[in-house]
Amino acid sequence: MSKIDRLEGRLKNTQQMLEQIAAHYDMPENPVNDELRHLINEGKEIQAIKRAREALGLSLIDGKQYVDRLKS
Repeated sequence: MSKIDRLEGRLKNTQQMLEQIAAHYDMPENPVNDELRHLINEGKEIQAIKRAREALGLSLIDGKQYVDRLKS
């Protein structure tokens, strides 16, 4: 279990690093983000999570975290 926790931590760190690199080089956002924000603004957070999972191949937890980051 601890090995999985370490791998998840490394994955999150890598994701944060990639987001910082993308912001530094003014890389465009993933096009699905606009659709997800629209769903969030309509109060359809569950549909937004489902769409994020479909479009990005995320787990349920990762999809929820992705949508939560878009909300902030």
